Amino acid sequence: MKIILVRHGESEANVARRISDDPLRLVGLTELGRMQAGRAAAELGQTAFDCAYVSEFPRARQTAGIILSGRTCPLFVDARLNERKSGMDGEPVHAFNDLVRHDPVNFRPENGESFLEEMARLNSFLDEVHARHPGGTILAVSHENPILAALALAGMNPIDAALGSVSNCAQVELSWPSAL
Repeated sequence: MKIILVRHGESEANVARRISDDPLRLVGLTELGRMQAGRAAAELGQTAFDCAYVSEFPRARQTAGIILSGRTCPLFVDARLNERKSGMDGEPVHAFNDLVRHDPVNFRPENGESFLEEMARLNSFLDEVHARHPGGTILAVSHENPILAALALAGMNPIDAALGSVSNCAQVELSWPSAL
């Protein structure tokens, strides 16, 4: 299975440099984020998707809607694509980064999840989607941390992945199961 993971477009929380890991809080795309999603849609215009998955977050759903506009591709919401749970919704991003920097893979904030736990969540998602669509081409619109977790599952050093970054509307293509 080929899966193309796309990070959502720029959100209001990105601009404010605030954590947004509660899918019930309505944090949408900025005008730039909508333009980024439009560019991603153009870049992916010739790609035929068997289906698409999206996280529960409004910004990811808006991005998926723009990318899939005019397509008949079925879209499924899957919470396993949600942003990493920090337990720090609304706080500055640097506060979370300062906490996890000493052990980016194993550290688990109170009411949050570790990078390893996030990797397990993404592994479950990837395995299930592969079982449903073994030869398919899948779109998954998600967030920076879940995409980094998927990269770690595909062979990237977990510490490098946990400390990495993915730009808004960047695309990461993986084959699953990984050839490791």
